[in-house]
Amino acid sequence: MELHINTYGSALRKKDNMFEIWSEGRKVKISPQKISSIVISNAVQISSDAIQLALEHNIDVVMLDQYGDPYARVWFPRIGSTVLIRRRQLEMIDDALGLDFIKRWVCLKIMNQYRFLKTLASKRDWVSEEKREKIELLRNYAVSIFRSEGHIDELSGVFMGLEGSASRVYFGLLAEFIPDTYKFKGRSSRPAKDVFNAFLNYAYGILYSKTERALIIAGLDPYIGILHSDNYNKKSFVFDFIEAYRILADEPVFYFFSRHKCKPEYYDEIHKGITLNAEGKKVFAPYILEYLDQKIRYRNKNRKRIDMIQTDAHAFANFIIGKKDSYFEQSVARKFENFINIDKKLEEE
Repeated sequence: MELHINTYGSALRKKDNMFEIWSEGRKVKISPQKISSIVISNAVQISSDAIQLALEHNIDVVMLDQYGDPYARVWFPRIGSTVLIRRRQLEMIDDALGLDFIKRWVCLKIMNQYRFLKTLASKRDWVSEEKREKIELLRNYAVSIFRSEGHIDELSGVFMGLEGSASRVYFGLLAEFIPDTYKFKGRSSRPAKDVFNAFLNYAYGILYSKTERALIIAGLDPYIGILHSDNYNKKSFVFDFIEAYRILADEPVFYFFSRHKCKPEYYDEIHKGITLNAEGKKVFAPYILEYLDQKIRYRNKNRKRIDMIQTDAHAFANFIIGKKDSYFEQSVARKFENFINIDKKLEEE
């Protein structure tokens, strides 16, 4: 299981080869064999011997800031990566394979947004024809990205512009399906300007942590980005790779609000924004983790949703060193081809 500790003033220590959690005057012991990772935030203390115990059992420790973003991580040092994988990552920055990957990955993100909006619209009779036509704009943006030709340096700005346009349409429409109390105007972060984005930022923070860990375990370097700049010591490939999985945060956050689970006591106003408080994290963290732990059929096996990231990271690493023919899961590849439908678009023109 994943251990989340987010109550202000809590402490995590080692006691008799067990983790001991002190929180609000109570203590609980947990065996390290039951834990896969530890996530701490909000001024939680962790002792050095607790960190050592975690590393001895290959448990990574993630630290989140007040916005729910990971700012530090401690992990087992023997990650099993290869020089060849990272060399190929560097080569992809400047070759056709890297360009093709980025085009497909950004389009996959837009496809997920498109399919989610289509699902929501299909269950609501009040959605106007104008809004349904706006949903189709997402496909047009994706096709424009997919058809782009040139060098990644020349196209990165174009891709980000088109992806940004698609994102504005997506979140503008998504806001229409939210209860009036929590309507929002587009994306905002650091800090969030509304409650919906505060929860979404926290959910994305969880995904960033999961994505970084998946890349490292697969032997990929999180700092060698293709679309996002790999300058200034940024984990740019995490920003690249997470795009296809943002839907894993969008969906549970949306349903948290559409099912009226959000309460005013879950968040606080801060300078120029909104942030989740300890009570909000205490309620929402188990909610989203339950969603991520639900089993789906993926790559011919029943897997947790969150495990998609790890299996895809392994597939991508094996693909770039020639051990696999594709990094796409088969059903995703079929949906992608139908979504882009590039041949049909060319015929129409």
